[in-house]
Amino acid sequence: MNRFHYSLAIAGMLTSTQSIAQDRPNIILFLVDDMGVMDTSVPFLTDAEGNVQTHPLNEWYHTPNMERLAEQGIRFSTFYAQSVSSPSRTSIMTGQNAARHRTTNWINSESNNRTEFGPHDWNWEGLTSQMPVYPKLLQEAGYRTIHVGKAHFGCIGSEGEDPRNVGFDVNIGGNSIGQPGSYYGEWGYGYIKGNKSRAVPGLEKYHGSDVFLTDALTLEAEAEMTKAIKEGKPFYLNMSHYAVHQPFEADKRYLDKYKNSGKGHMAEAFATLVEGMDKSLGDLMQYLEEQGIAENTLILFLGDNGGDAPLGGPADYGSSAPLRGKKGSEYEGGVRVPFIAAWAKPDAKNKFQKKYPIAQNAVQLQQGTVMDLYPTILSVAHVKSPKHYALDGADLKKLLQGKEDKNHRDDFLMHFPHGEHRANYFTTYRKGDWKLIYYYNPETTGEPSWKLYNLKEDPYETSNLAEKHPEQTALLLKLMKERLVKENALYLLDEPENSLSANLQGKLRHFLEDSVRFYNCQFVISTHSPFLLSMKGAKIYDLDSLPVSVKQWTELENVREWFDFFESHREKFI
Repeated sequence: MNRFHYSLAIAGMLTSTQSIAQDRPNIILFLVDDMGVMDTSVPFLTDAEGNVQTHPLNEWYHTPNMERLAEQGIRFSTFYAQSVSSPSRTSIMTGQNAARHRTTNWINSESNNRTEFGPHDWNWEGLTSQMPVYPKLLQEAGYRTIHVGKAHFGCIGSEGEDPRNVGFDVNIGGNSIGQPGSYYGEWGYGYIKGNKSRAVPGLEKYHGSDVFLTDALTLEAEAEMTKAIKEGKPFYLNMSHYAVHQPFEADKRYLDKYKNSGKGHMAEAFATLVEGMDKSLGDLMQYLEEQGIAENTLILFLGDNGGDAPLGGPADYGSSAPLRGKKGSEYEGGVRVPFIAAWAKPDAKNKFQKKYPIAQNAVQLQQGTVMDLYPTILSVAHVKSPKHYALDGADLKKLLQGKEDKNHRDDFLMHFPHGEHRANYFTTYRKGDWKLIYYYNPETTGEPSWKLYNLKEDPYETSNLAEKHPEQTALLLKLMKERLVKENALYLLDEPENSLSANLQGKLRHFLEDSVRFYNCQFVISTHSPFLLSMKGAKIYDLDSLPVSVKQWTELENVREWFDFFESHREKFI
């Protein structure tokens, strides 16, 4: 109560200061870790006619503040992220697809988690100070830029490890780790008990207390926003919660609500993490009201990848039901996330809202992606993106008004050239109603290399239509390849010489060489073909040797066998 009255006492003074000094709106990106589109009481999915549908998981979770935010603004029925954390966060910060910025997998804090067969040149160090990330541009435009919570922008020792190197004035709780050591203050968020290697830094004042991690981060965010208000500066807050990522430690304030559900202890704990996150959203909205700046503040709410709810059952179903798949998956449950945009206090007369109006209690059926946040945030802040900078996203301004934007792209590419992390070597490509999943190395003998789904008719991806619609499959393969080339992606090719004559292998070699030379492509190729092994500039790893070593193609045992064979029959070629 004391805090409430104190806040009201200073609200009038701060409002007048802001009205004079503030010429740009405040922006809050409220990012929830591992929150999929079904981890909320807000229904996002729609039927074929565009009507919102409530599903059982929407009735399981309690997120009243998300409901309030959705009523004040617009939610997207289809909003895409990458299926794991680091690629999404890098895409948000850069406005580029993962295939282009090459952080295509989650970043391991301590070491390069490239597998033996993964790409050697993927960007596991993440963001650098040289990248024109939008917090840096906002900072240059006079914003106080605040990062609170999970960063996971880079590994230990990289520039991205500290958010202050990539455009933030303030960093609280962010470093290279991807999950908290603990959510409990009495455990020091991992320092006292729990996973010490993943302990959350910078919150020592709460150690030994009963302050849950989500609340501690919220309190710190409010303190930093207060500093910005006193300075008369607009602020950008990257409110990046560790919730609802594992460890699934229960927020005991809400546990009674979920007990005896029949869903298991971890699922119940997960639901409390969701509700605690929702409380943080409500606390921030209340804070903005108390400070008299709610109408000047835009809130963008989203998850960073598909859900990871520990609900049991097959990996393809359950945690994101009725969608198929979960975090790390190639299916919709792995890449669909909640997205809501709203002014913290809608006011049609507000100067910022006049320039950037947002529909209320609306649902946008046209798709958006995490790459769209970069140009959208800069547009709201009236800051230009750098000239000649390659953006894969676009301003959502028209879509946020509830209108159709025929110029907004209707395709989405997720490139995952990695194995042994929930999924294995795939690229997904959606264009309109159609979605293609291409597998570079099918795990099961006889499994198809690609799958085709019509998401309008089959939103839950139950029927593979690749054989039934070969022309559509071929078209999406062509468009997917074009997009990969445009984004300078890494390509995985598994023994492409199979079924090719010597003449065609030679032509393939020239094609690959030209693609590298003229289109800046990079290929990761598993092959025994001497034609492909002899490509100009190829770096060859001999996987038949222990330890694996780099060799010239003429040193490889299988190539030597070809040489010896033809050498022994030299006279027959004369």
